[in-house]
Amino acid sequence: MRLRLTNKFILKSSFVLICVNSWFQKRGNMNSYKKAGVDIKAGDNASKIAYKNAKSTFSSRKGMIGEPVIDEGSYAGLINMRDYYLVQCDDGVGTKIEIAEKIGKFDTLGYDLLAMVADDAICLGAETISISNTIDTNKVDAFIIEQLMKGLAKACIEQKVIIPGGEIAEVGKSVNGNIWNATAIGVLKKDKLITGNDIKKGDVIISLKDNGFRSNGFSLVRYILENRFGKDVYLEKSPFGKSWGEMLLEPSIIYSAELLNLLGRFECERKVNIKGISHITGGGIAGNFRRILKNKNLGAKFYDIFDPVEMVKEIQRIGEVSEAEAYKTWNMGNGMMLVVDPKDTDFVINSLNIEAKIAGEITDYGTIEINTKGNEPQILRY
Repeated sequence: MRLRLTNKFILKSSFVLICVNSWFQKRGNMNSYKKAGVDIKAGDNASKIAYKNAKSTFSSRKGMIGEPVIDEGSYAGLINMRDYYLVQCDDGVGTKIEIAEKIGKFDTLGYDLLAMVADDAICLGAETISISNTIDTNKVDAFIIEQLMKGLAKACIEQKVIIPGGEIAEVGKSVNGNIWNATAIGVLKKDKLITGNDIKKGDVIISLKDNGFRSNGFSLVRYILENRFGKDVYLEKSPFGKSWGEMLLEPSIIYSAELLNLLGRFECERKVNIKGISHITGGGIAGNFRRILKNKNLGAKFYDIFDPVEMVKEIQRIGEVSEAEAYKTWNMGNGMMLVVDPKDTDFVINSLNIEAKIAGEITDYGTIEINTKGNEPQILRY
């Protein structure tokens, strides 16, 4: 579990399920994020404490360049630079790196690291221009550092992001292995800020397809596989041709640059009005999508989301993970959600080089409804 130091401190898994319609979810032996060692309630409490203290610093720059903009629930921190906004956000690859350690493969994690921060910044419309990173390790290994940074550099070149610096800290027994986190900096013209304020009933929700777990919920993934097959499971062949480790280390899709083709980079014209963007990571569809609905009377009906890939469904099956838990912990095949006016739907979908489709619509009845596509399809309401 990771808590993000931005202007929100909201653990993404905090939304409460209010309606579950399957006997499968009522069985006592279901695996969950909490069983895997992640206590969501404790995380929520810690988030509130951290945000309270962070917000206490805001007044120190009142009236000065760099004064923060308070936007509860935002995906990134918004800083007023007078002529434009500076956008800052933090995240990491989490325990996905432990799988890399098991099979000695670190070259794809750079995509995950950049995706976690750049795809948060793009939710505000910001162009990520730089990423710094910190590697905490119990013992410096040149091979691991080379593979991590080579992969990150490759991802950054593709997304037109620079790496101005970072830190490698050998901390001995303080960590068991490696921890990799990053801070991204983005820039945004003030008139291009995506606020979600103009989202209204009848707007269309477009889903962008994802290919796995991204870098979220891996504590539960590892808990399931290791309990079923043992600690060396990641070297064993999966039902999908590659080893379990290779399957799980498939790099995250980075949506940022593709969306910037529509939104326009810092000095480029915006081609279409995207009213809201939700990055679907920890907390699932409902937990993350709720954050862009500034009008609390609005809700959403997801009637045709993407199916999760077969690997995700197989791990859900092996772990006997309920639909409710799966859709709370993972994105289940849906990496980003865009909200657009119905007239702009075809243009957006046809302009993207990422698989996209209409997934739902904005409603005025306050709840979020999802027609799920996991192992026990049903309707979940939040």
